[in-house]
Amino acid sequence: MEMWTKSSYSYGNGGNCVEVYRTERDTHVRDTQHRQLGQLRVPRAEWAAFLNAVRTQEL
Repeated sequence: MEMWTKSSYSYGNGGNCVEVYRTERDTHVRDTQHRQLGQLRVPRAEWAAFLNAVRTQEL
């Protein structure tokens, strides 16, 4: 069973939400308003690098 988690930054944002689902190898990302359009699958190391870049304002 997939366990999707909504971003903590999405709450109270009028429905503009992102969800993630993690496996051993990948992180899956989707838009809660358009789940039927699919998801992005990103290797976990790449996702961690992306989050770090956002946190340190490199992006």
